[in-house]
Amino acid sequence: MAKLGFFSLAIFFFFHLCLAGIADSATVTRHSKPTDFIKTSCKATRYPALCVECLSGYSRAIRQSDHQLAITALSVSLNRAKSAAAFVGKLTKVKGIKRREYQAVKDCIETMGDSVDRLGQSVRELGQLGRRSVGQDFIWHMSNVQTWVSAALTDQTTCLDGFAGRYMNGNVKNAIRRRVTHVSQVTSNALALVNRFAAKKH
Repeated sequence: MAKLGFFSLAIFFFFHLCLAGIADSATVTRHSKPTDFIKTSCKATRYPALCVECLSGYSRAIRQSDHQLAITALSVSLNRAKSAAAFVGKLTKVKGIKRREYQAVKDCIETMGDSVDRLGQSVRELGQLGRRSVGQDFIWHMSNVQTWVSAALTDQTTCLDGFAGRYMNGNVKNAIRRRVTHVSQVTSNALALVNRFAAKKH
Protein backbone atom coordinates (compact mmCIF):
# COMPACT_ATOMS: atom_id res chain seq x y z
CA MET A 1 0.00 0.00 0.00
CA ALA A 2 2.91 2.29 0.84
CA LYS A 3 4.44 1.63 -2.57
CA LEU A 4 1.14 2.24 -4.25
CA GLY A 5 0.73 5.51 -2.33
CA PHE A 6 4.21 6.67 -3.32
CA PHE A 7 3.57 5.75 -6.96
CA SER A 8 0.27 7.65 -6.95
CA LEU A 9 1.97 10.64 -5.40
CA ALA A 10 4.68 10.57 -8.07
CA ILE A 11 2.04 10.43 -10.80
CA PHE A 12 0.24 13.38 -9.21
CA PHE A 13 3.37 15.54 -9.16
CA PHE A 14 4.29 14.54 -12.71
CA PHE A 15 0.81 15.41 -13.92
CA HIS A 16 0.92 18.73 -12.02
CA LEU A 17 4.27 19.64 -13.62
CA CYS A 18 2.93 18.79 -17.06
CA LEU A 19 -0.07 21.05 -16.54
CA ALA A 20 2.19 23.85 -15.32
CA GLY A 21 4.37 23.44 -18.39
CA ILE A 22 1.34 23.58 -20.66
CA ALA A 23 0.08 26.68 -18.85
CA ASP A 24 3.47 28.39 -19.19
CA SER A 25 3.59 27.47 -22.85
CA ALA A 26 0.10 28.87 -23.38
CA THR A 27 1.12 32.05 -21.60
CA VAL A 28 4.16 32.49 -23.82
CA THR A 29 2.09 31.76 -26.92
CA ARG A 30 -0.61 34.17 -25.86
CA HIS A 31 1.87 36.97 -25.26
CA SER A 32 3.80 36.31 -28.45
CA LYS A 33 0.73 36.24 -30.71
CA PRO A 34 0.31 40.02 -31.01
CA THR A 35 3.93 40.40 -32.13
CA ASP A 36 3.58 37.47 -34.51
CA PHE A 37 0.43 39.07 -35.91
CA ILE A 38 2.31 42.31 -36.53
CA LYS A 39 5.23 40.52 -38.18
CA THR A 40 2.89 38.59 -40.47
CA SER A 41 0.86 41.70 -41.33
CA CYS A 42 3.99 43.74 -42.04
CA LYS A 43 4.95 41.34 -44.81
CA ALA A 44 2.33 43.14 -46.91
CA THR A 45 4.29 46.40 -46.63
CA ARG A 46 7.17 47.74 -48.70
CA TYR A 47 9.42 48.15 -45.66
CA PRO A 48 8.55 45.21 -43.38
CA ALA A 49 11.48 45.57 -40.96
CA LEU A 50 10.63 49.23 -40.35
CA CYS A 51 6.97 48.28 -40.01
CA VAL A 52 7.71 45.76 -37.26
CA GLU A 53 10.06 48.21 -35.54
CA CYS A 54 7.42 50.96 -35.49
CA LEU A 55 4.48 48.83 -34.38
CA SER A 56 5.85 46.14 -32.05
CA GLY A 57 5.66 48.46 -29.06
CA TYR A 58 1.88 48.69 -29.55
CA SER A 59 1.27 44.94 -29.75
CA ARG A 60 -0.92 44.81 -26.63
CA ALA A 61 -3.25 47.46 -28.02
CA ILE A 62 -3.28 45.98 -31.52
CA ARG A 63 -3.73 42.34 -30.44
CA GLN A 64 -5.18 40.54 -33.50
CA SER A 65 -7.16 43.46 -34.92
CA ASP A 66 -6.50 44.55 -38.52
CA HIS A 67 -8.52 47.68 -37.80
CA GLN A 68 -6.46 48.64 -34.77
CA LEU A 69 -3.26 47.78 -36.64
CA ALA A 70 -4.17 50.19 -39.45
CA ILE A 71 -5.14 52.96 -37.02
CA THR A 72 -1.91 52.52 -35.07
CA ALA A 73 0.19 52.56 -38.24
CA LEU A 74 -1.50 55.79 -39.34
CA SER A 75 -1.05 57.34 -35.88
CA VAL A 76 2.67 56.51 -35.94
CA SER A 77 2.92 58.03 -39.41
CA LEU A 78 1.11 61.16 -38.21
CA ASN A 79 3.46 61.58 -35.25
CA ARG A 80 6.55 61.10 -37.42
CA ALA A 81 5.20 63.61 -39.96
CA LYS A 82 4.56 66.17 -37.20
CA SER A 83 8.10 65.71 -35.92
CA ALA A 84 9.58 66.07 -39.42
CA ALA A 85 7.47 69.17 -40.13
CA ALA A 86 8.67 70.80 -36.90
CA PHE A 87 12.26 69.93 -37.80
CA VAL A 88 11.93 71.41 -41.30
CA GLY A 89 10.39 74.55 -39.84
CA LYS A 90 13.57 75.26 -37.87
CA LEU A 91 15.82 75.08 -40.94
CA THR A 92 14.75 78.47 -42.28
CA LYS A 93 16.87 79.95 -39.49
CA VAL A 94 20.05 78.05 -40.38
CA LYS A 95 22.99 80.40 -40.85
CA GLY A 96 24.34 80.61 -44.37
CA ILE A 97 21.29 79.01 -45.99
CA LYS A 98 21.14 79.71 -49.72
CA ARG A 99 18.21 81.55 -51.27
CA ARG A 100 17.12 78.49 -53.28
CA GLU A 101 17.39 76.29 -50.22
CA TYR A 102 15.39 78.77 -48.18
CA GLN A 103 12.56 78.75 -50.73
CA ALA A 104 12.65 74.95 -50.95
CA VAL A 105 12.43 74.73 -47.17
CA LYS A 106 9.48 77.14 -47.14
CA ASP A 107 7.70 75.03 -49.77
CA CYS A 108 8.49 71.88 -47.82
CA ILE A 109 7.00 73.38 -44.66
CA GLU A 110 3.75 73.94 -46.56
CA THR A 111 3.60 70.48 -48.13
CA MET A 112 4.53 68.73 -44.87
CA GLY A 113 1.81 70.73 -43.14
CA ASP A 114 -0.66 69.44 -45.71
CA SER A 115 0.65 65.92 -45.14
CA VAL A 116 0.08 66.22 -41.39
CA ASP A 117 -3.48 67.50 -41.96
CA ARG A 118 -4.35 64.62 -44.29
CA LEU A 119 -2.89 61.98 -42.02
CA GLY A 120 -4.85 63.49 -39.14
CA GLN A 121 -8.04 63.27 -41.20
CA SER A 122 -7.23 59.65 -42.01
CA VAL A 123 -6.75 58.69 -38.37
CA ARG A 124 -10.06 60.29 -37.39
CA GLU A 125 -11.95 58.76 -40.32
CA LEU A 126 -10.60 55.27 -39.70
CA GLY A 127 -11.27 55.62 -36.00
CA GLN A 128 -14.95 56.30 -36.69
CA LEU A 129 -15.34 52.99 -38.48
CA GLY A 130 -17.11 50.52 -36.25
CA ARG A 131 -18.50 47.05 -36.61
CA ARG A 132 -21.69 48.53 -38.01
CA SER A 133 -19.83 50.10 -40.95
CA VAL A 134 -20.56 47.72 -43.79
CA GLY A 135 -21.28 47.79 -47.49
CA GLN A 136 -21.24 51.14 -49.23
CA ASP A 137 -20.78 53.01 -45.94
CA PHE A 138 -17.55 51.12 -45.24
CA ILE A 139 -16.32 51.56 -48.82
CA TRP A 140 -16.96 55.32 -48.66
CA HIS A 141 -15.03 55.78 -45.41
CA MET A 142 -12.15 53.61 -46.58
CA SER A 143 -11.98 55.44 -49.90
CA ASN A 144 -11.57 58.71 -47.99
CA VAL A 145 -8.77 57.26 -45.87
CA GLN A 146 -6.93 55.77 -48.85
CA THR A 147 -7.22 59.02 -50.81
CA TRP A 148 -5.90 61.16 -47.95
CA VAL A 149 -2.99 58.85 -47.12
CA SER A 150 -2.01 58.69 -50.80
CA ALA A 151 -2.15 62.50 -50.94
CA ALA A 152 0.00 62.71 -47.79
CA LEU A 153 2.60 60.54 -49.52
CA THR A 154 2.51 62.84 -52.55
CA ASP A 155 3.04 65.85 -50.29
CA GLN A 156 6.12 64.22 -48.79
CA THR A 157 7.51 63.43 -52.24
CA THR A 158 6.83 67.00 -53.37
CA CYS A 159 8.87 68.28 -50.44
CA LEU A 160 11.85 66.17 -51.52
CA ASP A 161 11.45 67.15 -55.18
CA GLY A 162 12.08 70.74 -54.16
CA PHE A 163 15.66 69.84 -53.31
CA ALA A 164 16.43 68.09 -56.61
CA GLY A 165 19.37 69.27 -58.70
CA ARG A 166 23.08 69.69 -58.07
CA TYR A 167 22.68 73.27 -56.89
CA MET A 168 20.76 72.04 -53.86
CA ASN A 169 23.43 69.70 -52.48
CA GLY A 170 24.26 70.52 -48.90
CA ASN A 171 23.59 69.86 -45.23
CA VAL A 172 20.06 71.31 -45.35
CA LYS A 173 19.04 69.00 -48.19
CA ASN A 174 20.61 65.94 -46.55
CA ALA A 175 18.98 66.64 -43.19
CA ILE A 176 15.53 67.06 -44.73
CA ARG A 177 15.94 64.08 -47.03
CA ARG A 178 16.72 61.78 -44.10
CA ARG A 179 13.71 62.92 -42.07
CA VAL A 180 11.16 63.08 -44.85
CA THR A 181 12.29 59.83 -46.51
CA HIS A 182 11.77 58.06 -43.18
CA VAL A 183 8.28 59.55 -42.87
CA SER A 184 7.47 58.49 -46.44
CA GLN A 185 8.49 54.92 -45.71
CA VAL A 186 6.38 54.81 -42.55
CA THR A 187 3.43 56.34 -44.42
CA SER A 188 3.84 53.87 -47.28
CA ASN A 189 3.66 51.03 -44.76
CA ALA A 190 0.57 52.56 -43.15
CA LEU A 191 -1.16 52.78 -46.52
CA ALA A 192 -0.34 49.14 -47.23
CA LEU A 193 -1.88 48.09 -43.90
CA VAL A 194 -4.94 50.27 -44.57
CA ASN A 195 -5.36 48.60 -47.97
CA ARG A 196 -4.91 45.19 -46.34
CA PHE A 197 -7.62 45.96 -43.80
CA ALA A 198 -9.96 47.23 -46.52
CA ALA A 199 -9.42 44.10 -48.63
CA LYS A 200 -10.06 41.72 -45.72
CA LYS A 201 -13.11 43.63 -44.47
CA HIS A 202 -14.76 44.18 -47.87
